[in-house]
Amino acid sequence: MNSSLLLSIVTFVYAASAILYIASWVFKKSLPAAFGRWVALAGLIGNMTGIGLRWIESYQMGIGHAPLSNLYESLVFYSAVIAIVYLVIEWRYAMPTIGAFVMPLAFLALAYASLSPNVNDRIQPLLPALKSNWLIAHVITCFIGYAAFAVAFGLSLMYVLKARHTGDPQSLIGRFPDIRVLDELNHQMIMFGFLFLTAGIITGSVWANSAWGRYWGWDPKETWSLITWFIYATLLHARFMRGWQGRRIAYLSMAGFAAVLFTYFGVNLLPGLHSYGAMGQ
Repeated sequence: MNSSLLLSIVTFVYAASAILYIASWVFKKSLPAAFGRWVALAGLIGNMTGIGLRWIESYQMGIGHAPLSNLYESLVFYSAVIAIVYLVIEWRYAMPTIGAFVMPLAFLALAYASLSPNVNDRIQPLLPALKSNWLIAHVITCFIGYAAFAVAFGLSLMYVLKARHTGDPQSLIGRFPDIRVLDELNHQMIMFGFLFLTAGIITGSVWANSAWGRYWGWDPKETWSLITWFIYATLLHARFMRGWQGRRIAYLSMAGFAAVLFTYFGVNLLPGLHSYGAMGQ
C-alpha cells in the first residue's frame, strides 16, 4: 500500500471519529465517545505511518527529503498534529465533548489534502534553497503552533456558545464543559501555540538567511505570519496586563485562527517564495 492510499483511508477514519464524538454529544451517550477515542488513535497511527511511508518512498525515488515540502504534505502533518494535541487533552481532562469540535478539523485538513483535485500529492524534488534541516525545524514548529490554534478555535467556539446559553443544562450546549474550564484550556492552547509559532518564525528567519542571505524579506507569508503573531501577542497581552477573559479572548482567538487560515491557504494565491507552487520542481 502506498502512502497516498493509506492517507486517503485515514481521512475516512478521522471522519468516523468525528461522527462518533458528535453522536456522543448529541445523544448523551458515553460509548460513542469511547469508540471515537480509539478510532482517532487508529487514525493517528495510520496518519503517522503514511508520513513515514512517504518519506521512504521519496528515498526510493532518489529524491530523499522529509515529507514537509508542499501543500499536500503539510496538510497531512497538520491533521496528525491536531489529532495528537486533541488526544492529549482528552487523556488529561476527559472531556470528550471537545472532540466534536476538534476532530472535524483534523478530518477537514486531511480531506482537503486527499480529496481535493487542486492538491498535488506527487513526491517532487526540492529546490536547492529548501534542502536544509532548517526547513524541517521551521515547518514542524509552525504547524504545532497552528494545530494548537485550531484546538483553541474549537474551544473558543464552544465558549461563545456556552456563554450565550441560558437554557436547560442538559441541552446540547448545556452539556459543554464548565465555562471557566473552557476559558483556561483556551488560554493554555494559545500560549502553547504562540510559543511554537514564535519558534517557527525564528527558525524560518535563520533558514532564510542561510538560503537567500537575508533574515526577513517581507514575503507575503512572512508578513502574514507576523500579523498572526501580533494578533495572538495582543490577545496574551490583553489577558496578562488587562485581565481580559472569557468572550473577548474567545473572539480574538477566532480572529487569530482566521489569520492562520489566510497565512496557510490565502497567501499561496500570491506570488512569493513561500507559495507551495514554488516549493518543488
